[in-house]
Amino acid sequence: MASTIQALPKEVVYLITAGEVIDSLASVVRELVENSLDSDATRIVVSLWPQQWRIRVADNGCGMNLGDLQQAATAHSTSKIRSSADLWKINSLGFRGEALHSLTNLADLEILSRAVGGKLGWRVVYGYGGKVLEVEVTAIAPGTVVTVSNLFGNCSSRRQGLPTTAQQMKAVQATIHQIALCHPRVTWQIWQNDRQWFTISPATTTGQLLPQILPQVRQGDLQEVKLEVPNPPNSSTDAMNRVSTDSCTDAIHRVSPHSALNLVVGLPDRCHRHRPDWVRVAINGRMVKSAELEQTILSAFHKTLPRDRYPICFLHLAVSPDQINWNRNPAKTEIYLNEITYWQEQIIAGINQALQISAANLKETVHTTRVSKLLKAAEAKGGYNFNPQNPNGDDKIPNSCTDAINGVSPNSLKAVAQVSNTYIVAEHPAGMWLVEQHIAHERVLYERLCNNWQLIPVEPPIILYQLSPVQVSQLQRIGLDIEPFGEQLWAVRNLPSMLQQREDCAEAILELSLGGDLQTAQVAVACRSAIRNGTPMNLQEMQTLLDDWQRTRNPRTCPHGRPIYLSLEESALARFFRRNWVIGKSHGI
Repeated sequence: MASTIQALPKEVVYLITAGEVIDSLASVVRELVENSLDSDATRIVVSLWPQQWRIRVADNGCGMNLGDLQQAATAHSTSKIRSSADLWKINSLGFRGEALHSLTNLADLEILSRAVGGKLGWRVVYGYGGKVLEVEVTAIAPGTVVTVSNLFGNCSSRRQGLPTTAQQMKAVQATIHQIALCHPRVTWQIWQNDRQWFTISPATTTGQLLPQILPQVRQGDLQEVKLEVPNPPNSSTDAMNRVSTDSCTDAIHRVSPHSALNLVVGLPDRCHRHRPDWVRVAINGRMVKSAELEQTILSAFHKTLPRDRYPICFLHLAVSPDQINWNRNPAKTEIYLNEITYWQEQIIAGINQALQISAANLKETVHTTRVSKLLKAAEAKGGYNFNPQNPNGDDKIPNSCTDAINGVSPNSLKAVAQVSNTYIVAEHPAGMWLVEQHIAHERVLYERLCNNWQLIPVEPPIILYQLSPVQVSQLQRIGLDIEPFGEQLWAVRNLPSMLQQREDCAEAILELSLGGDLQTAQVAVACRSAIRNGTPMNLQEMQTLLDDWQRTRNPRTCPHGRPIYLSLEESALARFFRRNWVIGKSHGI
């Protein structure tokens, strides 16, 4: 019987390989732009003619000499790695040497380039398989211009199977946006059919760049945190090279014991999404898909957002190359990350830090001498003055919150008054805040419950009437000891400690029986136990609540996702009262 297994012709092998790397206009843009970034380009111009299946990418990178140009499109040619060992310490975006060679199998390829410091620029035209067809001297500034024409011209069925032009352009835009987020210092110009399509201006950080990509988000809605993170205990740093990522610049150096974590977080009291479409993860300069890390981010925002809302979060990890295996997907979008649990813990800690209210991460905490003087002057004359001289002549406040009220902490809030027995007016170093007392207390109690969910016995038991089997099961699921006590009667013999002193214990337990997991029960207990709006509070009680609230992990929203405070900055007050007017002109003089 004749053998049915035969070696594929070389041209078929090349087409299969090319199809894994180049499958759309967006993939061409991605591969060429990554080469530009590897060449240290700071300005990249992408031009597209989709109806002609033509793409051109020009950059101001280091360029190539003639020798490199003649080898650039041959099979598996790259300047990024030299041996199999280098596959385990990848610190560049392109490293397989497949992209340009694949393009010669699917399209017409032309490269113009001049090396930095080189006297001549060169133009090279490649034929099928990367064979050099034309070489000539050309006038060009240092950098590289790659033109791909007649893409998929030798495989017309590939064109027919692709999405519409509009969909492909949308994919190109998304690709460039993702890469730009990872490299915020780069200037981008994108042209379509000889007309400028969009631009992205360079920024110092990803947080400053993000509003260009999400116009509905203001920079003040975002919080950016950069952390130096120790490498996992089991990692090796012997083979570590510098990782060049603009948003984590200088975070990792040769043989460094540390990695870097850069987080851009949409503050939950200011912005969120209807879908989980803006949880993004990048590692060492490239956007990747990581279900584990994305789920970690979503979990960290749990109980900080309204129901069915999702966070805006961009995570960029700069880690030792020996911690990553990029060989999971030809497009390099899926990875294996070693010590995943360790990185999940670091991400949660970083998000918690970003959501806290502190002098280090909140613009409202910038001290303004003029503000302090204005507030002190108003305090001395106002009827709400709560810091009078004591009989001994000093300025001490006779309560346990002295340090916080005197503003020893740079981000302390000082209770001033209560409005409608609902809102606490708090003096801040750069303005004033209104804090809703019920939901601020709810956040405090919820985090205490999460840290110490304690059920205590109660005697006599609490008697409930006419519970359904589902309600009984729900109470048992969250740990309550409940048993039949007669016809349609049930006895509850323990309950959450916070409910012990409440007169409406039975109503609270009925609320817990209506469904949900333990966290839902904790939210319900915190809500029912928190101080009610309409309850009068003295200054010491208000100050104690403010201090407790500021120390919570997620002080910006309550467990239901509602904003807790309204910040009125001094600059905003000055604009409203037009304090920058010239008095003579304002009086018409």
